[in-house]
Amino acid sequence: MDKSRKALVNDEWIVVVLGFIVLALSVLFPSVMNSFKIPGILAAQSASALGSLEGWLGAVYIFVFVLALLYLAQALTGKPFKGIFLSFLVICLLTVVSLALATIPFCKKYGLEAVLFAVILGLIISNFFKVPGWLKPAIQSEFYIKIGIVCLGATVLYQEVLKSGAYGLAQALIVVLCVWYFGFWVSRKVFKVDDEMATMLASSVSICGVSAAIATCGTIKGDQKKLSYVISLVMVVAIPMLYIMPLLCNWLLPVLFPGNELAQAQVAGAWIGGTIDTTAAVAASGGILGDEAGNTAVIVKASQNVLIGVAAFLISLYWSLRGTKGVEKTSGKVIWERFPKFVVGMVVASIVFSLFFSGKSADGIAYKSLAKNFQNIFFSIAFVCIGLETNFKQIFAKENNQSLKAFLTAQGFNILFTLIVAGILFGVIKN
Repeated sequence: MDKSRKALVNDEWIVVVLGFIVLALSVLFPSVMNSFKIPGILAAQSASALGSLEGWLGAVYIFVFVLALLYLAQALTGKPFKGIFLSFLVICLLTVVSLALATIPFCKKYGLEAVLFAVILGLIISNFFKVPGWLKPAIQSEFYIKIGIVCLGATVLYQEVLKSGAYGLAQALIVVLCVWYFGFWVSRKVFKVDDEMATMLASSVSICGVSAAIATCGTIKGDQKKLSYVISLVMVVAIPMLYIMPLLCNWLLPVLFPGNELAQAQVAGAWIGGTIDTTAAVAASGGILGDEAGNTAVIVKASQNVLIGVAAFLISLYWSLRGTKGVEKTSGKVIWERFPKFVVGMVVASIVFSLFFSGKSADGIAYKSLAKNFQNIFFSIAFVCIGLETNFKQIFAKENNQSLKAFLTAQGFNILFTLIVAGILFGVIKN
């Protein structure tokens, strides 16, 4: 009895349960949960901006709700409550600022996500000032990341992949599998990057950038300082690609598909959707080339985003088997013990929301948007914590030069390979 209880009541299962609580409340009380708005930075932007009462109330609701989850987790794991309130208050204020900065039109246009600002704010405090002891109790980045990943599962709706059609799904499968393998191989064999960094780099380049890197890091229990570095690379590279890719499309595709404007537009969208690593940047870049290219880009990106669940599962399985010897390799018990339980939570959330909650509530609120909101909140809190835990010099240390080379090499291969696949599927077979 005691043994069974110990197996269930641990940190991994607790975050799964808490993630399910967030999603269940979103389904049961959508109007209430929709009031947990991410505040905008400009008062004129919306009623929920920081310059309005509703904006500040939304920030307060976020603080109280996440604090209650944190206290519940502390109670279930037998950890002390001392210092949690003040520590989390400061972390939450930094999170609200990062979320608000990401709503600035300039930042939205260039795909600068809240997690980037969260890391930067945390890095500023930890590297230019000393993190005081009273701020440390609520710095629990893994806790927030894992709940965020469970929420991410509810945003991965398989109906969206089916809507994209066979071509978008076929490209996503081919590109993700081949680019991931190449990214991992070139990182390990050519640039001698360690397994953790190689896995995060490969996932971020091949699947969907930031979210894939976060999910992969959580899955393999990776070093969060390495994750900060990968996030920085994804963001920095995505910005110039937003404009470079449309220019390449305008220059190259008329030569490859002369006189076929539909093929040019669809290949351009598929190429952009498969190479740029942030969804916001994909939408912006594809939109530069028109509606057809923009729609195709978003569809292909959505197909790749859905594969994050499959990728996390396979990576989890591989990582669970690493380092085991003899009979342990075939032991289901050993695999289950090593397997990250929040990945199970993410997959379950995806299946349940795909089957039962893919639409809107009676109030017209999309359940997926509620889950996405909480995913952003928890990821942003986590990255404030990661920034507070990270030494800036370590992120950009000399040894990370190899990781940079590996990332750029993998991205270069991604651009070339995706052009070939998109050209064959959307340019030759479909059109």
